[in-house]
Amino acid sequence: MPALTQLSPDELLFRSTVRDFARAEIAPLVRQMDEAQAFDPKLLKKLHQLGLMGIQVPEAYGGPAGTLFEAVLAVEEISAVDPAVGVLVDVQNTLVISAIMRWATDAQKQTHLPQLAEKITGAYALSEAVSGSDAFALQCRATLQPDGDYLLQGSKLWITNALEASLFLVFATLDPTLGYKGITCFLVAKDQPGFTLGRKEDKLGIRASSTCELLFNNCRIPASAVLGEPGRGYKIAIETLNEGRIGIGAQLVGLAQGALDHALRYARERKQFGKPLAEFQAMQFQLARMAMEVEAARLMVYNAARLKDSGAEYLKEAAMAKLFASEVAERTASLAVEVFGGAGFVKDYPVEKLYRDAKIGKIYEGTTFMQLATIAKLILPNA
Repeated sequence: MPALTQLSPDELLFRSTVRDFARAEIAPLVRQMDEAQAFDPKLLKKLHQLGLMGIQVPEAYGGPAGTLFEAVLAVEEISAVDPAVGVLVDVQNTLVISAIMRWATDAQKQTHLPQLAEKITGAYALSEAVSGSDAFALQCRATLQPDGDYLLQGSKLWITNALEASLFLVFATLDPTLGYKGITCFLVAKDQPGFTLGRKEDKLGIRASSTCELLFNNCRIPASAVLGEPGRGYKIAIETLNEGRIGIGAQLVGLAQGALDHALRYARERKQFGKPLAEFQAMQFQLARMAMEVEAARLMVYNAARLKDSGAEYLKEAAMAKLFASEVAERTASLAVEVFGGAGFVKDYPVEKLYRDAKIGKIYEGTTFMQLATIAKLILPNA
């Protein structure tokens, strides 16, 4: 068996292509997009043209028929340059497209997968003001009408890709008394009457990535737009979020690697007391520990992705990978700021942004506490 980090020729070529693209096309835009709190629209088009917005879409629907592992490689390489772009690509591939591929009807796949692969962005709308970690305490209601359509009423909060998206996977409850068994997932177009975008959040990090409120006021959804079947939305959410955690782990590994690369470069260039920082043993040890932790996080993420692609159980490994990668990203970005000293605290240097970007890793796609609860449940099944 090859080592986890030993890539096939196709994977090596794919990673190299994404890395070159990120450095040539994304890197020059990072600060501008962070300050504008918006993606460059030309960048979104280029991501589609390169096939990065539909990595696992089958060839029959216009995609490259890639693997989750390839999606992980793409998210990692992009996030080493800009984690905000990394999460855009991640949500598209590991949440939106993954859910449609697994649960959609043939007609739904024929309608949505080619568009997602070629030109449109998707968003995943589960969270609400009162349902964060308690993901299924949903207040957003879907009411079945006599003609078979549904009326959506309520709101969603903290929805990634909201400004860019043309298609939303919206989770709503048919009957709150049914608990999670009433949750249903709907495919909702951005121009659907009764659906509007609400407030855009002003965030600490990943600022180019849009995070908005969604508002539904008697939004009529046809029965043909139900993903899966009524009452099965909880299963769709659980399965896609489990996979999505691997993608977020990849984003955080990429972020950490980016911070480490900047720290290594600066330590070689910056001189104090007549010699480069990298020649001081204390600095060498700090950088060595950073490199060790980044590599450990990468191995955990790669292992979880390989398990998923092979059809093996991966829930515990995904939770561990996401949790550990979030801790490593925050720690590595913080230490990178310290390596830069005063320069690390200003926006003229890249590590300040990576430090801000890292914090969300412990919060979205399942908080640290939820990952620990998941791991504990799996290693102590009868406790």
